[in-house]
Amino acid sequence: MSARFEEIDWRATPMGEISLRRRRDPVSGEDVYEVKLGDEYLMSSLFTAGEVELARLGLAELPDGPLDVAVGGLGLGYTARTALDDPRVRSLIVVDALAEVIDWHRRGLVPLGAGLASDPRCRLVRGDFFAMAVGSAAAARPVPADDAKVGGPVPAGGTARGASAAPRGLDPETPGRRFHAILLDVDHSPRHVLHASHAALYRLAGLTAVAELLHPGGVFALWSNDPPDEEFGSVLAEVFTETAAHVVNFDNPLQGGTAANTVYVARRYDG
Repeated sequence: MSARFEEIDWRATPMGEISLRRRRDPVSGEDVYEVKLGDEYLMSSLFTAGEVELARLGLAELPDGPLDVAVGGLGLGYTARTALDDPRVRSLIVVDALAEVIDWHRRGLVPLGAGLASDPRCRLVRGDFFAMAVGSAAAARPVPADDAKVGGPVPAGGTARGASAAPRGLDPETPGRRFHAILLDVDHSPRHVLHASHAALYRLAGLTAVAELLHPGGVFALWSNDPPDEEFGSVLAEVFTETAAHVVNFDNPLQGGTAANTVYVARRYDG
C-alpha cells in the first residue's frame, strides 16, 4: 500500500514550479496522481473522461487506417493512451513543452508512462506545440492589441513566442508533415491560456495554420475546461468544413454531482 501522500517529483521550469504528487483516495483506496504548476492544479488521474473523449471523439469519424496522429500536451498520458488503443493508429507524436513531464513517463513514475514510452508507434517530443504548429504562418503576424476576445492576451509586440523558430511542423524530423488528426490539450480553454504566446493559435490565422498540417478530411480536436464558446466556435467554423462542440459530463467525487468539459471537433476536407 502506498503512503497517504507523496511528492514524487518537483522541478523549477520556465513556466513555474511543477510537481507530481500521489495520494491515496480515502474512499476508493486507490492511488490518485496529480500535477500542479505553482499553486494551480493542471491534471488529476481522478478526472480523465475529457482526455479520453478528446481522442475517442477526435478519431471517431476518420476512415479505416493507417492513421498518423499528433497530440499536443502529454499530461498523464490518457489522450495518448486512448489514441494508441485505436488499432487504426500507425504512428503517434506527442509534443510537450516540459522535459520534466516526458521524463516522468520514460522513468515510469506515472501509471501509463512505461507503456507509452515503450510503444514503437509512439514518439515523445519536447517542444512548444504552439510555435511548432503555428510557426511563421501565423505566429509572426502582428495581432492587434485589442484582439483578445478569444485567445486571451497577446505578448508584448503582438507576436507569439518562437515565431522565428525552426520550420513549422509537429514532427522535428519531417517539417511540414501532415497528420490525419491533431488533438490538443494544453490550455484550460481558448480564453484561459497558460502562456500569452498560445493565444495566436485560437484565432483565424492560427487555426488555419493548424488545418494546413492535416491531410484533407483530417480532424483537429481540442479539449476545454469551459462550456462551449460560441465566439470561438464561429472562428473555428471559418476554417473548418464541419465543427461540433461535445459536452463531456463526468462524476465529481470531490464536489459531489457531475462536472463537464468541452471537446471541439473540427474537420476540413480541402487543403
